Amino acid sequence: MLLIVLAGTTILAFALAPPAEVVRGFFRLQVTPARLLSDFTSSEGEGAALLNAAVVAGLSLLLVRISGIRLSGPTIAAVFTILGFGLFGKTPLNTAPIVLGTWIAARIAGKRLRDYILIAMFGTALGPIVTLVALELGLALALGWAVALGGGILTGILLPPAAIAILRLHQGYSLYNVGLTTGFLGLFAAALAFGRQSQPPGLAIWNVTPSVGLVLLIPGISLLLIVAGIVAGDKQTFAGLGVLITQPGRLPSDFMDVSGTSSVLVNMGVMGLLFWGYSMAVGAPLNGPVLGGILTVMGFAAFGKHPLNTWPIVAGVVVAALAFGHELAAPGVILAALFCTTLAPIAGEFGIHVGFIAGFLHLLIVLRSGAWHAGLTLYNNGFAGGLTAALIVAVIDWIRSNRPERVVSRRGSYQDTHGEDQ
Repeated sequence: MLLIVLAGTTILAFALAPPAEVVRGFFRLQVTPARLLSDFTSSEGEGAALLNAAVVAGLSLLLVRISGIRLSGPTIAAVFTILGFGLFGKTPLNTAPIVLGTWIAARIAGKRLRDYILIAMFGTALGPIVTLVALELGLALALGWAVALGGGILTGILLPPAAIAILRLHQGYSLYNVGLTTGFLGLFAAALAFGRQSQPPGLAIWNVTPSVGLVLLIPGISLLLIVAGIVAGDKQTFAGLGVLITQPGRLPSDFMDVSGTSSVLVNMGVMGLLFWGYSMAVGAPLNGPVLGGILTVMGFAAFGKHPLNTWPIVAGVVVAALAFGHELAAPGVILAALFCTTLAPIAGEFGIHVGFIAGFLHLLIVLRSGAWHAGLTLYNNGFAGGLTAALIVAVIDWIRSNRPERVVSRRGSYQDTHGEDQ
């Protein structure tokens, strides 16, 4: 199914522009600045962006294959996320040093790459560091690329220890754990890069006139997934969906293990249609970043997200936007409405009201956090979502620890109540 999706994306790429133009645009994207917000469908054309997305996602799928890891909820989430971000920020060239660095980190720790494969795949969000050093700091061409590749490898080495430590902050209540990690590392990268010069503003490349092909991409993939899931699972598909939508979604929640592949495919398709419909309803252009957000939601529909645990978060973002006078179709707001679903486990476990508060706070944080790391991590919403989750979980744990008669034990929390000594 993943191969069909990638092949279809490639075919669409060459249907939207002449093949020579698509290929030239693809190679130009490899040496294009990729900091937030850089919409590849605008900078080098929709065909080139789609080809880039298919290639970088295909390489990630190949990496999963050669690592000997089975396709599961987490790996599907990673491939779909990389496919989406291949439309606005990730390229084979700027992600390769990150993966290489993570492999080196695995060797240092006496492990195999497969042990850090998810960190490597999601950690490619820091690819803009590579293009920043190579293209935007004014270094000579050869020196710039040498330093850029070295910096990318070092970033990959730092990812595993940082990701493992940061998971404890939000206790699995933000699905984009590596998003918080990359934001943390992005702060240091920005400090180093701009220590002797002023920090430039983020890029603002945003396609406002996407073609019909881009507009119909999500419905096409979604319907394919839904039909495949129903055909493959028959009646068991809907029974599995009934189980799936009762899950809180807290990390790690592999929905393929919980309810089976066919139910996951339908959930992915339904989530794609729902968030595509929302984007259309508020008048957002179906450009690279918006499509990237929807594809990420679809990927994590195999690993923590479903309609019931995501809508309260989105509702919080919508109300916050209206309360503070922001347009729902504005770039920062529409992306927040899509990527805020990283906080789905909070609504899934603590309820609608807490989920709504999480979404409300998320928008306020994410509209500011991009400037902190200068757009050097593509997962700005993952960064803001991790910070929001850490605050909410800390408050809830504090309340529960001081009102033991009302504590509901949660495995993995700092205040587990399985015994008086704890």
